[in-house]
Amino acid sequence: QLQLVESGGGLVQPGGSLRLSCTGSTSAFYQYVVSWYRQAPGREREFVASIGTGGAGTNYADSLQGRFIMSRDDARNTADLQMNALKPEDTAVYYCKAGGFENDRYVDYWGQGTQVTVSS
Repeated sequence: QLQLVESGGGLVQPGGSLRLSCTGSTSAFYQYVVSWYRQAPGREREFVASIGTGGAGTNYADSLQGRFIMSRDDARNTADLQMNALKPEDTAVYYCKAGGFENDRYVDYWGQGTQVTVSS
């Protein structure tokens, strides 16, 4: 069973940058579409970005306005989210999700999340 661990969160000032990493526990990581979601206090979890297998097909939430870039390195079982020009409204817990087919059944795996706080 795939396990995911997020890292790289923390406190950053408005306008700053952070790079989040999602690390998968098995070499099968490359078979999964990997996504980032976030959840701010009192709000629903929302989609941030996703990347297809082999690094193809990145998608981003329209609200990000090109500030975030997602990438993956399947040799290291990681998928990163580079976040630039951060705003206070980006404050949230950021979650990694990996989705794919196992034995003809679609499954999703989630990490525990990493806190990102944008504040002066």
